[in-house]
This record gives sequence, structure tokens and C-alpha cells, in this order.
Amino acid sequence: MTKSSRNLLGRLLFQDKGILPTGRLLIVVGIVSLLLTISGIFGLPWPLVFLVDLLIIGVSLCDLFLSPKKKEVGMSRQIEEQLERGLEYKVNLHLHNASHHEMFIELKDGLPQSFQVRFPLTGRIPASNSLTGSYTMVAPVRGDYKLNHIYLRYRSRYGLWSKQKTFHTDDQVKVIPDLTETRKVLEDPQRYLMYDGLKIRKQKSGSGEFSKIRTYVTGDDPRMINWRQTAKLQEVMTNEYEPEHGKYITILIDCGRMMGAELKKGNRLEKALEAAMTVAAAALNNGDYVSVIAFSRTIKSYVPPAKGMAHMQTILEQIYSLEVDAAESNYALVFQHVQSVQRKRSLLLLFSDVHTFLNEDSLLFYFQRLRRQHLFLTIGVEDETLMKRSKDEPIDVKTAMIKSMAQQQIMEKKRDKAKWEKQGLHMLEAREEKLASTAVSHYIDVLNRGLL
Repeated sequence: MTKSSRNLLGRLLFQDKGILPTGRLLIVVGIVSLLLTISGIFGLPWPLVFLVDLLIIGVSLCDLFLSPKKKEVGMSRQIEEQLERGLEYKVNLHLHNASHHEMFIELKDGLPQSFQVRFPLTGRIPASNSLTGSYTMVAPVRGDYKLNHIYLRYRSRYGLWSKQKTFHTDDQVKVIPDLTETRKVLEDPQRYLMYDGLKIRKQKSGSGEFSKIRTYVTGDDPRMINWRQTAKLQEVMTNEYEPEHGKYITILIDCGRMMGAELKKGNRLEKALEAAMTVAAAALNNGDYVSVIAFSRTIKSYVPPAKGMAHMQTILEQIYSLEVDAAESNYALVFQHVQSVQRKRSLLLLFSDVHTFLNEDSLLFYFQRLRRQHLFLTIGVEDETLMKRSKDEPIDVKTAMIKSMAQQQIMEKKRDKAKWEKQGLHMLEAREEKLASTAVSHYIDVLNRGLL
């Protein structure tokens, strides 16, 4: 394909600069040419037929002078630099017409193909005027993106010819995991855990860090009554304690092949990242130290432990662009890495595929060394298809076979989980929409029971 043909193809696909005839012009020329051709058959001289056709096309070119020149048209884009995956955002486009002619526009933004948006946008800009328009878009894939082009096609009122112009921009956007669950935890942790029946409090009376003195209510431990304040205020007051701060939480994120399994919204890795950020927010908000290790065949990212909400941005910068690798996960490597970098007692939260982890019998040696110092929990997404198949009605032989195989896999998984739990390893599976709340609930439960 020659350079000129590539330019013409790009112009037709709304991706180049130049001039194009509109559908209105093609219809007019087609009808006139048909009438002239019929007239030529019935005796009209053919040279006159061609001359009239050329004259119509030549006259139509006057339409170009009734539309703005390309240098008289300007455009800019306003878009947020950081977008959350799967959420809807508004993008603003500002167009300026510096000419003395009005223009009718069609517009396409040069977004990546993965972005979900409807184009072209249409509108009208009066002479010597500006227009600010907007559209909504959704970015379903995390990562860094450069937005370098905006494509504009415009015409005059008569609409015989269209001019096309490409605007070069230098916008960059970053698509991060969906932080909806994280915001819920930060706004009201107790309300977030309401459906799990957990309260953020110490179960052992009088232990933990002193929080405040409040009015005694029915159900409080009488041993916690503050008699000095009671006598002073002539009202029964009680001491309230909360879990100790400054604990260490280590989040392990599996990026291996099995984490690429598709779910209703995204894949397992997407849900693991969202849940990891939610747990990190809850721990940092509680004053604990949080570290993150992402791995597959190798260690992909490591964030050293730190506390304070500013550490959330550090974690986000390291994990927002993680992708699933087409390789099996090396659990032995990450366990060795944990032993080398995490010397203090920590709660290890592994977001992985539970079924894959259960099949790694060689990990028992590494795990026995880890559990001497750390608490360990593996959290995965429940296989909804397997659970659904196990509950199907056996209406025929095929359905009965599928149901029996599904139930067999569930029983084998339970047997393997029981074997690991005897060694002190706890495993949980949750529905994809409950993965974050399940992880936070376990973290709060560990604090409440004083296990760290």
C-alpha cells in the first residue's frame, strides 16, 4: 500500500487530515449524472454531459470557502489523570471557531480501543464562537495510556464538502483498580462490616489500647466502669478499649495464570487488587503497618511496610498496573521472600486461587517454617459455576454426571482444606462481590481476638 493510499484510507476512517465529499454531494452528483446519461442516450452530446458534470463539481467546491479554514479551528481536552477501572467518567472537549462562518462538526476522540465510548459526536458552532461538549467513557483495563489525537470533521451549512483535521494532544491517564469498597471502609468501617456481624472492638475485657470514656449502656462489662468519672459526673461511665495499633499486615497478591479466570466483572486478579487495597486502607486507617508483595513466577513488586494513609498512594503506584502472567505461580519463592524481608510477626493475607494452592504439596515445608512466626490466611474467589452445577436438578443423564463431578470436586477440596487447616493454615473462599468484605472481616477478627 502506497503512502497516498494509506492517507486516503485514514481520511475515510476519520484518522487523517484532508477534504472529503459528503453524502449530500454524492447524491446530487449521482442524480444529475444519471439524468445527463439518459439524455446522452437520447441524443445529448457526450462532451456536453461530461462538461456539465465537471461544472457541477467545480461549483460545489465553492462550498469549501463557506467553511472555516483549518487554522481557524482550535480544540482542547479536559480529562482526569487518574481513572478507576469500570467507573464512568466525563470528558470535556472545548472547540473554538475563530472564522466568520458557522460549522457543523463530527468528532472522534483518539482513545484506546479498550475504552468504552460512543462516537462520533455531532454539533453546531456559530461563527466566532466556542462550544464546550462532553461525553462519558469507561476504562475497563488498568494501565497507563497516552491520548495523542482528537479527530474533527466539519462542514458548512450546505454540507457538500467536509474538511478533516487531526489535533495533537499530550494527555496521559492512569487507570487504577476500582476503589469503591476502599472508600466505604474509610467512610465508616463499622457500617461496612455490618452485614458480617463484626464489631471493631476488643473481645478480651480491658485489654488493648484505651480509647475513651463514655456513658455506660446495657450490655457493657461492669468491670470496666470508671468509678472516679462516675462519682464526678453523677452518671455511670465506662472505659472503652480498642485493638492495639502498630501491627504488621503483609498482603500477598498472586498474579499467576489461574488469576486470569474471567468473572462477572473483570477477572480474579482485578478482584484481588480491589480487595487488597480495601484491606490496606482498613489497616492503615487503624494505624497498622502494611506491606505488599505481588508475584507469579518471580517477585513482580514489593512495597516495604509503612503506616499512615499516605502509604496508600505508594501501594497504589506499585500495583495498579499488575497483569496476569501466562505462567504458574512460584509459592515457594514468595514464602522465602517473606522470611527474608518480614522479620516481625505479621498477618499474611494471600490472595490466590485456593484450588491451585491446595495442589502444591511441596509447600508444606515452607509453610511450617512460616507459621512459627506469622499468621496465615489464603483468600480466593468462589467458583460459582462449580457451586451452581453441584445444585442442579439431575433431569437427565448428562446433568446427573455433571452434578456428580462437581460434587466430587467440592468434596476433594474440602478434604484438602481440612488437611492444611490441621497444619494451621486457614483458607476462605467468597463470592467475587464479597471478597473485599471477607478479607477485612478476617483482619478485624484477628485484631479483636488479639492473635497478633
